[in-house]
Order: sequence, then structure tokens, then C-alpha cells
Amino acid sequence: MSPASASGSLTPTGTIATSSDRRRVAFATVVGTTVEWYDYFIYASAAGLVFSQLFFEPAGPGVGTILAFLTVGISFLFRPLGAFLAGHFGDRFGRRIVLVVTLILMGAATVLIGLLPTYSQIGIAAPILLILLRILQGVSAGGEWGGAVLMAVEHAPRDRRGLYGAMPQIGVPIGLLLASAMLAIMNIIFPGDAFLDWGWRIPFLFSIVLILVGYWVRRRVEESPVFTEIAERKEQTGAPIVKLFARFTPLVILAALVFAGNNAVGYMTTGGYVQNYATNPEGPVGLDRGDVLWAVTASSVTWLISTFIAGWICDRIGRRTTYIFGWILQGAALFALFPLVNTANPVLLASGLMLLTVGLGFTYGPQSAWYSEMFPASVRFSGVSISYAIGAILGGAFAPTIAAWLQQTTGTSTSVTLYLVGMTVIGLIATLLLRDRKGISLRPGDEEEQREGIYIWEPASAPKP
Repeated sequence: MSPASASGSLTPTGTIATSSDRRRVAFATVVGTTVEWYDYFIYASAAGLVFSQLFFEPAGPGVGTILAFLTVGISFLFRPLGAFLAGHFGDRFGRRIVLVVTLILMGAATVLIGLLPTYSQIGIAAPILLILLRILQGVSAGGEWGGAVLMAVEHAPRDRRGLYGAMPQIGVPIGLLLASAMLAIMNIIFPGDAFLDWGWRIPFLFSIVLILVGYWVRRRVEESPVFTEIAERKEQTGAPIVKLFARFTPLVILAALVFAGNNAVGYMTTGGYVQNYATNPEGPVGLDRGDVLWAVTASSVTWLISTFIAGWICDRIGRRTTYIFGWILQGAALFALFPLVNTANPVLLASGLMLLTVGLGFTYGPQSAWYSEMFPASVRFSGVSISYAIGAILGGAFAPTIAAWLQQTTGTSTSVTLYLVGMTVIGLIATLLLRDRKGISLRPGDEEEQREGIYIWEPASAPKP
């Protein structure tokens, strides 16, 4: 038995990667992405529940709701900026430093939102400051995901990239779970107007604790072995983004559309739309705020489980096949979602959301591994991050705003369902145009293989042993 098989496996640089090393990386990616997305989702949930009243009150309930959701969406427009910056510095100077910086930026913006005066206190300055802080969250989110994904996947054994890549993915539903649970608990501790006065602020201020934990964990993780080899070979690309778009623009677009199909649907809950729709006293449902928050919390658990299972199973049946199965589940669940929500029964509301998150998990769990295997090593951070950011704009950025507008314009949730089904079909088509590249080498020395067989109209490349 070789030393590598006895105590771990060889990294691209020839060093031994032990199982304890990989567990530490997996734990760090879960913790880091949980902190980042807790911060991001706590804003989106609060936008649907309180921001229309506290920061956009003069616009009236209907327009105020749309404006609040627009502040959720506007941050997506700045995700590409974060992705461009993170991709540039991540491909030149490493994955780890980018992850630490994005974590601090996101946390600082979140804490400051928790301290922000409302419109009744400082007037128009309140929504302006709110938007500026949300933009900072968008820049951070744009840079966070790609770095976390590559740290997980580039440390992973070749036959378990899907499982390890699912680690940063499950940090997203955990973040939603924590955000929804914190708001639900605050709703109990601070009922009625007390929630509007102070209750909503505490989950934002709690972020400072999460930042300290996430920072400590991420500082203990070694740099990605793939980037370490790139640095040792002195092969860092001087302008990775230029190289990316010069050679791989169609791939960036298709990868973005894959994520858009998932993200538009996911932002019905993570973007706060369902929370607002189901709690609006003038709407068709009118449920208690606490019931809705607990339903979203329950759906976060099923999203977490299905995301993890999808990451595990895609190592066996392939990324593309797992995605196709997920698109079918997601589309079917969409037709059941609003009929269940419109019953105004908290249990049926939770059931509808939980059904939906199964499909969401299967179109999200394999994403880390598939994206990492799509792009050559020298532009991988840029390719993964920018595709993700563009997909977020096309998908989730204004999905809650569009859904709110469709509901108000047509007077029926059917129009919202058709919009989301359309986005699901777009994701499916993009998936069908790309090849599965499970097991392809990620090493910088194998870029010729990595540039071949990306699309279905190209011959498939044969993975090297």
C-alpha cells in the first residue's frame, strides 16, 4: 500500500491530503457560506416583512412592497462587480484571501443595517443608506461563492467532488434556516409593533458573532492545492477575465442560464416574496407572520437535505443527469406551490415550500462540482464566479419584484407560476446543451483537456487517469 492510499490522497502538487485536511476544508466552507448567506437572507426576509413599512412608508403598501423588493434585487446588479474583483484576485493571488475579505465585508454591512435609522427618523436618507449597504452585500456575495466552491472542490478526491462541492451549497439553506428561525424567535419575543421597533434589528446585529466565528475558521484553512500548483509553476494569468471572455463566452452564458433557472424559483422564499404574499392582510392568504416564518424554516431543512443528497448522488449518476431530474421535480412542485399556499393553512403552506425545495436542492447540490469542471484552471475562479453572478441577475435579482408586479397586475398567482416554470425550462435547456465532465482533471497542467468537450456539439474529451 502506498503512503498516499494509507493516509490520504495526493493533491495536484504531490503532497498528501489527509481526510482530516479535507474535513477541515469542508467544515470551513460550510461555516463561511452559512455566515455569508445568513447575512444576505436576513435582509431579504426583512424586506418582505418590515422594510416596506419602515423605509418606504410614504409610497404606500403596494408600491412600498415593490420598492423593498427592488432593494433586494439591486444588490444582484453589483454581484458581477464582486465576481470580477474576486475572480481577478482569486486567479492571481489565491482563493483563501478572497474568502476572508468577502466575509468581513458582508458582516460589516449587515451589522450596519441593524443600526440604521428608519424613514420616520431621518427621512429620505434612510432608504438611500439601506440601498448602499445592500450594494455592499451584493459585492460580497458576488465574490464569496466562487472562492468557497473552489476551496471545496479543488481539495476533494476526484470521485467525490460532488459530495465535497455540496458543502458550500448546504451553507445556503443553513443560512436561510438561521435567518428565518431568528426572525421567528424575535417575532415571539417582540410581538406586534415591538417587532417593527426593535425585534427585526437583533438578527442583523447578531451577525457580528457569526463574523468572528467564520473568520477564525477560514483563517485556519490551507490554500487550494490547484492554485498552489499554479503559483509554483508561475502560471497565474495576468488578465484572467479577458482570457475568460475571449475564449469561453458561450460557456459563461449557458452556465449562467443553468443557475438562473434555479435562482428565480429559490428567491420566492430567499428573496422574501412568499413571506410577504402569505402575510399580507389585504392579500388572499393573510397568515400570521410567525406561521410563515416557521414554514420557511422547515423548508430550509428539506432544501439542506436534498442539496446534500444531490451532491452525493451526482458523483454516481453524473452532474447533468442529476440536474435534469431536479428540473422535472422543480417544475412539478411549482404547479402545486400556490394552490397549497392559497389554502391559508400553515401546514399546507409548509408542505408546498418543502416540496419545492426538493427540486431546488437537486438543481443546486451538483452546481459546485459541475461549474468547477467546466472551466480551465487558469480562469476557473473568474469563470465560476462570473457565471454565478450573471445567473443571479437573470434569475433571482428581480424575481420577487416581477412576481409582486404580476400578482398585482393580473390578480392571480397563476401568472407567477407560469413565469417560474418558464425560468425552469430555460435552465433545463441550458443543461441539455452542456456536457457532463465528471472526473475530468482539474490540474493546471491539463488545460488542453479542460478546454475540450464542453458543449454537446463537440466531441467529448477523455479524462486522464
